[in-house]
Amino acid sequence: MDKILIRDLKLFAYHGVLDKEKENGQYFFFDIDAYVDISKPCKSDDVADTVNYALMVECITKVFTSQKDDLIERAAQRVADGLFEEFENISQLRILLRKPEAPIDADFAWVGVEINRKREEKNV
Repeated sequence: MDKILIRDLKLFAYHGVLDKEKENGQYFFFDIDAYVDISKPCKSDDVADTVNYALMVECITKVFTSQKDDLIERAAQRVADGLFEEFENISQLRILLRKPEAPIDADFAWVGVEINRKREEKNV
């Protein structure tokens, strides 16, 4: 299946259970696989026939930074919901959201969540 990929998108936001996370904020990183049939733009060479990754980044940024969530699970789900709402050609998403500065007393590279979502079929 075809995919549009975004890797290591770095966004500053105020998510976390602790008050200091909501006050000071921190950087988060996204890896996103958007499953999209790209056979038409492969032939047409027209950006209007695909999902524009620059517009995807704008959507992700807007949704992710629009509110403060306790859990990155919820933040990742809101991003998935926003992408499905904005881009009807996306049939499935894999979102990896990494939190490298999580307030954990341990030596680690990052903690995170990965969600895999399919567009819900709507009864017509």
